[in-house]
Amino acid sequence: MPANTTASSGSSGLAGEKTGKKKGRRARLIVIVLVLALVAGIGYGTFWSVTTVRASYPQTNGSIKIAGLAGNVDVKRDSYGIPQLYADSDTDLFRAQGFVQAQDRFWEMDVRRHMTAGRLSEMFGSGQVDTDAFLRTLGWRKVAQEEYDTVLSADTKKNLQAYADGVNAYLKGRDGKDISVEYAALGLTNDYKPTKWTPVDSVAWLKAMAWDLRGNMQDEIDRSLMTSRLSQKQIKDLYPAYPYDKHRPIVDQGGISQVTGAFDPAATNSAGPGASTVQGATEGVTTQLASLSDTLDEIPALLGPNGNGIGSNSWVVSGKYTTTDKPLLANDPHLAPQLPSLWYQMGLHCRQLSATCQYDTAGYTFSGMPGVIIGHNQDIAWGFTNLGADVTDLFLEKVSGDGYQYDGKVKPFVTREETIKVAGGESRHITVRETNNGPLVSDRSGELEKVGQKAPVTNSAPDRADGYAVALKWTALEPGHSMDAVFELDRAKDFTTFRAAAEHFEVPSQNLIYADTKGNIGYQAPGKIPVRKQGDDGTMPSPGWTSAYGWKKDPIPFDQLPYEYNPKRGYIVTANQAVIDEKKYPYLLTKDWGYGTRSQRINDLIESKIKGGGKISTDDMQKMQMDNTSEIAALLVPELMKINVSDKSVRQAQKLLEGWDYTQESDSAAAAYFNAVWRNILKLAFGDKLPKEMRVKGECLTVLPADSTGPVDEQDKPVRECGQRAADTAQPDGGDRWYQVVAGLMDDKNNDWWKSPRSRKDEATTTRDELFGRAMADARWELTAKLGKDTSTWSWGRLHQLTLKNQTLGTEGPDLLQRVLNRGPWNLGGGEAAVDATGWNAAGGYEVVWVPSMRMVVNVGDWDKSRWINLTGASGHAFSAHYTDQTGKWVNGDLLDWSFGTNAVANSTKDTLTLKPS
Repeated sequence: MPANTTASSGSSGLAGEKTGKKKGRRARLIVIVLVLALVAGIGYGTFWSVTTVRASYPQTNGSIKIAGLAGNVDVKRDSYGIPQLYADSDTDLFRAQGFVQAQDRFWEMDVRRHMTAGRLSEMFGSGQVDTDAFLRTLGWRKVAQEEYDTVLSADTKKNLQAYADGVNAYLKGRDGKDISVEYAALGLTNDYKPTKWTPVDSVAWLKAMAWDLRGNMQDEIDRSLMTSRLSQKQIKDLYPAYPYDKHRPIVDQGGISQVTGAFDPAATNSAGPGASTVQGATEGVTTQLASLSDTLDEIPALLGPNGNGIGSNSWVVSGKYTTTDKPLLANDPHLAPQLPSLWYQMGLHCRQLSATCQYDTAGYTFSGMPGVIIGHNQDIAWGFTNLGADVTDLFLEKVSGDGYQYDGKVKPFVTREETIKVAGGESRHITVRETNNGPLVSDRSGELEKVGQKAPVTNSAPDRADGYAVALKWTALEPGHSMDAVFELDRAKDFTTFRAAAEHFEVPSQNLIYADTKGNIGYQAPGKIPVRKQGDDGTMPSPGWTSAYGWKKDPIPFDQLPYEYNPKRGYIVTANQAVIDEKKYPYLLTKDWGYGTRSQRINDLIESKIKGGGKISTDDMQKMQMDNTSEIAALLVPELMKINVSDKSVRQAQKLLEGWDYTQESDSAAAAYFNAVWRNILKLAFGDKLPKEMRVKGECLTVLPADSTGPVDEQDKPVRECGQRAADTAQPDGGDRWYQVVAGLMDDKNNDWWKSPRSRKDEATTTRDELFGRAMADARWELTAKLGKDTSTWSWGRLHQLTLKNQTLGTEGPDLLQRVLNRGPWNLGGGEAAVDATGWNAAGGYEVVWVPSMRMVVNVGDWDKSRWINLTGASGHAFSAHYTDQTGKWVNGDLLDWSFGTNAVANSTKDTLTLKPS
């Protein structure tokens, strides 16, 4: 045992888990396979014993002495290893949280802090230098340090320090191999040793969260890339307006009061500055921006595929319409699948609430950060979805010597030197340059030094010479209070204190839903959201050399952000749709909302239950989370069935769609075929016409000239181009923006988008139905190759599979090691833009690339009847019984009982560890 711990009744370990003999035998076999994989896969002749692998398993029974504790802390774990902590002071509670999370997840925590600090090269070598350089340029760690030093409250800093002390109490006296098996594997090629945790390590994680939820940065790049091949009208076709007439925004009433100047849910008119819709002077920025897009693809996507497809569902129903007579609240954030899951379930309980012990809360936490992020306390419940506010802008900067031009003068760069230490190699040195608009991200790319060479600009623009640099302006690069907000949410008692906490949740901007034990429900849109100057709407890169563009000094005032409290309709739905009709609101939140497919489906499900005279139960909420109806199928299938198909094999596939109810169950052959048809429609109508920088890397096409979307004629000279983007971020991705694109073109059967050139096996298409017919044939042959000739054996789940990958060695390690550390595949139902949002990218294939990362249904007031599930399990140890013990239930749509009260927790407890003062 490490020197700082004493055990009074033994470690639980693998042998101590209450599992059957068969399960235990299988676990021991896996351990042996791991040993062989590490030896054979890495090529070192080292012998590893089973003891080495099991050394990092946490002690979950007995007692451990920890320096700094004022009193005993009980750690009660249920049969899934989920801990509930009981303490007598805030400091003891958060010190214990740090210790317990380090027990289960320190490898994940360590990798995460190295990523946020731009220090991955210290662990994994020279292959991470470019990623580190970009992250150092953004300066996440630097901003986190500024937040800790100058912005965060004294109580927050005290909690962060207590958490860090708990983590370090766990680390004391332990070698890497005693912490996680991954360290043992890393030790075969690297002498890396874990260092102490600091409070700033926790704060920096919020920057990574904000990065993946940053809004429309990729859309801004993509629209710029499109100018190389598409006209402004064509680009507008691909970014249609939000369909307010079909898809209800979150807040459907209210505005800025002309009396108080604040947002009023009852106001009928809005007063305040209008949002500009004038585009910037740089609409023609061309494929040089692809280099920035490639750089973004290299940043570890901890929450989703580099920001694309990030979504979530949440809704709350008033007790007026529930079987419990109290509100019911559901939430399921859609994030990248990873192993272990991003979330860590936990309860934080003061044995008696007081001025020095203020918390009685449970829910989903981030390992590496104290507090509860999503969940409930004894008075209120809350959930998050991504608001999607546009909080990033790219600026073209004219570099002149050691400075940049601004309003006719040359201003000096703000610079700093960064040293990147590299495991097994020499350190690298970079210089970070910043303008008044932010760091120059183009300094991290040779091609981006020439950005703007071909961009059309006004005569007043500086001479382009060798081009313009690119700066990133982002709200998260300014110190903020979001860490304060986490603790304030955990302590909130009512809607007033909830909104006060939300005001501090500045980055990332989230939709917050609310319910309390008194029967109230509510919604708040928080966030530090910039107000842009006239002439700038954030959809294209802007000129950085003039003060006419950019952001005003102050963001949208919090009291003018939309909110609702007990709306008459009796429920609130947030699923990344528009927050409020832009005609009713004076500020620009974004031009790039999700298009409301999921949110409207949830609205419809709730309304149908209410209008039918029924009341909504916890089971109903759970069932809604698994709704997998395809809106685009409901639009397209009736038209696909009208097409006369002559090929018998294609006709056989077409018949699968007869009588289909548009649900996407895992065993559905119709769902498999339809989604293949949809993928091929997108490819033929749009994908083959997009610039190579947006298409899937390695897929080469003979394409039309950049100024044409029609079939090749005698004057055209096709060119060969190969895609350059990662499969999970390529376009068209098939999300609900593309639903809206296709819906807008359906009645125009001769639109140019339906034209596709001749191929070696197909004639050119000139109409919608010709292209649909060709897509149906292409889908038939694609699925024949993937699933076999017999359509009766087809199923959506065989195409649409989830594989959970260990986020480091499971993706970059030797093949044998990856096979041992990773889990799956599982065949899934659901799909893109369905409520059960098992997302896939139509440009890249059918593999699941984002998922409901957890699901919860909170029974407000009767907390012990709430339910929850995690994507994987509590443990980050690859061979723990709790590594993926929730995944099978997650796949089936099941939820676990969620104990909260003292008696309920006691009844569900399987292991109890007491942390004692040293």
